[in-house]
Amino acid sequence: MMLALAVPAASRLVHLSLVDGMIIIFYFALVLWIGFYLKGRSNTSEDYFMAGREMTAWVAGLAFLSANLGSLELMGWAGNAYKYGILAAHWYWIGAIPAMLFLALVMMPFYHICKTHSVPGYLKLRFGLGSQTLSSISFAFMTVLMSGINMYAMAVVMRVVLGWDLNFSILVSSITVGVYVALGGLRSAIFNEVLQFFLIWAGALLIPILGLVEAGGWSGMKMRIVENLTAQGTANPGAYTHLWSTVGDFSNPMGINWIGIVFGLGAVISMGYWTTDFLVVQRVLSAKDLRSAELAPIIGAAFKMAVPFIVILPGLLALALLTDPAGHLLHLVPGDVAWSAAGQAQGLHGYDEVLPLMLARYCGPGLLGLGITALIAGFMSGMAGNVSAFATVWTYDIYGALINKNATDESKVTMGRWCTIVGIIVSIGTAYLVIQAQSIMDYVQALFSFFIAPLFGTVILGMLWKRATPAGGFWGLLAGTLSSVGMYAWAKIDPSAVQYLALSLKAQDQAQNMFRALWCFLVCVIVTVVVSFMTKPKPDEELRDLVYGLTPIPSTGKVSLIQRPTFWAVVVGLVFVALQIIFW
Repeated sequence: MMLALAVPAASRLVHLSLVDGMIIIFYFALVLWIGFYLKGRSNTSEDYFMAGREMTAWVAGLAFLSANLGSLELMGWAGNAYKYGILAAHWYWIGAIPAMLFLALVMMPFYHICKTHSVPGYLKLRFGLGSQTLSSISFAFMTVLMSGINMYAMAVVMRVVLGWDLNFSILVSSITVGVYVALGGLRSAIFNEVLQFFLIWAGALLIPILGLVEAGGWSGMKMRIVENLTAQGTANPGAYTHLWSTVGDFSNPMGINWIGIVFGLGAVISMGYWTTDFLVVQRVLSAKDLRSAELAPIIGAAFKMAVPFIVILPGLLALALLTDPAGHLLHLVPGDVAWSAAGQAQGLHGYDEVLPLMLARYCGPGLLGLGITALIAGFMSGMAGNVSAFATVWTYDIYGALINKNATDESKVTMGRWCTIVGIIVSIGTAYLVIQAQSIMDYVQALFSFFIAPLFGTVILGMLWKRATPAGGFWGLLAGTLSSVGMYAWAKIDPSAVQYLALSLKAQDQAQNMFRALWCFLVCVIVTVVVSFMTKPKPDEELRDLVYGLTPIPSTGKVSLIQRPTFWAVVVGLVFVALQIIFW
């Protein structure tokens, strides 16, 4: 589907100045220079794939968050906030913070002690080659699918501010990421992610500050949203600005109730993503010692709680303030409608275009260049994270474990660089798949329900239950994955199936994703337990350092209270609870 998506001049809302263009060019040059500079420090596989395991807690923590702060955050959730209101903030709070703290205090000791290079690597130690192979293939497939999202999101931005077509913007982004990740490996990706973390905040802070001033503060924004949605005939417009009080039934914009949010999102999707998705876990594994590895996710969680200010708030402000050049309230549409031939002919804009449209509204010369550079930084971060994770899993868990078991360290680095390029090429193709979705996050969360939710069931049972057997782990993971894909296909073939899968015909895409993740997790757990009781478990001596109760957790040393990971986890947890009450 390699069609040109040049945008009619009428839909161009702004033209970049010379200063804006110079800022963007300088950023591209800087990330390429970092890749070349770090090439000499990535000669061994440990350097290339794990950054030498020498990162401090702050560097690993910021990279941990920044690897997630890509197009999913900046574009996807701003668009979902426009579509679903403040309910989208659940993915930052109950859909992130408990899981990040759980990773820090419960799961990091296992990952750190066994010195695994990946989550599939842990499954090999715990369940054997079958589970490792299945998880490696599914994870590699997921990463290249998700990498294309970042390329697509970058094309959306260029559509609004430059008028570039999809093909050209994908080419520019893929070449840049391919060069600096192939040269510097994970070390290059991490250093760029820390740089991009500060760029993203510097550029994205402009919208909420200027928008709240224009709207008359939080209360003024809420009043305008209700007025605008009421005028459009939207049912229950007040639900767009309340986090929990509207989820007692299915009458909210997402068509979800608290069961789907708490269990589907909080207990399954969130836990699965933050504790088993190697894209983010890999950053924490680069920490220099156990205390740093435990502190890194806690530091990430502290910053994560503030991210809705630069991501969710712009989507809400767009509902209140976003207008076309004639001053009329702009009505955004699903992405598949906006990208259709008819949509482009009419100059329609999709949900995912909220953030660049708001940048165009508020930023003048120089500031616009900074804001666009922040968005590009997010896309580059997301692409780099997915590609480097794909390269690591392919090299260690597929190439090294199945194809060439006697591979030398040098050959692994070479393979890592080559499959980085292959991953980029495949990701280009997947970018065109995203066009068919209503929004970026509808596409992403569907992938999470396929691959992440059942994987979490396998990993958590393996870590906490020594009776889980290799056969149980393999068949549980396979059954969970296939059941999720099957439920998705069922709902696509027969839309009325939604009332059974998501408990309501009102359920929107995100609500369906949450319930599907919950059901496939339960399928995975049930099958794993049943098969485990029917098969012989491993002896205890083979499970040491892999299962709770059989693993001596090393001490992080005698440190003061404020240096202990547990203390800061409690602080972050209290702030998390306060936010739920404030925005109830």
